[in-house]
Amino acid sequence: MDLVLPLWFEIGSLVVLTAVLIADLLIVFKRPHVPSIKEASLWVAFYVVLALVFALLMLVLADAEHAGQFLAGWLTEYSLSIDNLFVFVIIMARFSVPRKYQQEVLMVGIIIALLLRGVFILLGAQLIENFSWIFYIFGAFLLYTAVHQAVAKENEDDAAENVVIRYLRRHISISSTFDGSKLRTVVDGKKIFTPMLIVFIAIGTTDLIFALDSIPAIFGITTSPFIVFTANVFALMGLRQLYFLLGGLLERLEYLKYGIAFILAFIGVKLVFHALHTNEVSFINGGAGVEWAPEIDTWTSLGVIVGSMAVATIASLLKATRDAHRRGHTLKEEIPAPQTEDV
Repeated sequence: MDLVLPLWFEIGSLVVLTAVLIADLLIVFKRPHVPSIKEASLWVAFYVVLALVFALLMLVLADAEHAGQFLAGWLTEYSLSIDNLFVFVIIMARFSVPRKYQQEVLMVGIIIALLLRGVFILLGAQLIENFSWIFYIFGAFLLYTAVHQAVAKENEDDAAENVVIRYLRRHISISSTFDGSKLRTVVDGKKIFTPMLIVFIAIGTTDLIFALDSIPAIFGITTSPFIVFTANVFALMGLRQLYFLLGGLLERLEYLKYGIAFILAFIGVKLVFHALHTNEVSFINGGAGVEWAPEIDTWTSLGVIVGSMAVATIASLLKATRDAHRRGHTLKEEIPAPQTEDV
């Protein structure tokens, strides 16, 4: 079913979201600081409420199906964006980015991500419109990504040091220290780049890789470019504050990658079923649709996404608590009891 939304709502939504992002960007660059837990919590809550209000407006102006598609898409992108945070933590630590300026780095990364995903969304929409078999490709790619996500070792890839960054290190003069959030600084009377350039490129290329996963995933939930893009915007807008809110908690979410892998695998299977149901490939069932292939509805998808993230998060926190208890118990056993002298 095609999305029926007033044009003024679509244009107005994009204008408002752009204004919010610009305001957020100005706040970050005007007053660089490390947000408190309270500040980060309020911002995350603000963006979550904003997304829920947007879903409510879609329910009123369109129908429950499309509101559900937005919620499922937003939660999928949000869960995949949390996976981004692990890599961001590695990049920040690898390049020793001053904590005071990490907000600016994250904000630039978010803008880069939105631009890249906007391009991929347009390309994906065109591919889906002209080549229905692309769902087979998307589904297979997501299944492969899910397996890789589940079995990959923690430090298997060096996310911060890729080919582009190694090239820049060899061919461009880069200072050894940061100069605030500046991209260029003056050393011995000569203008050279600061490590901030490398950090921005590391964040940008990381976002490019994650966009390759997230865009096929959300197209498995809805084919509306408007819903796909707005779900991405809402998921990414609160990412910066979530980074500071979660902090060290990210390291404790050991099973989160399995929850994300399950979501990717589920959507991959859903895409393959959809491709079979609407099949036009001649060597599959003679080019006719496969009747037994089920169509997984939006609300089932929403339930699987929420359930997967909840189970992975709860299991991770329970394991972290159990491990902490064991460490404390072991420490007590290792501390020798005080010796008493015989009188």
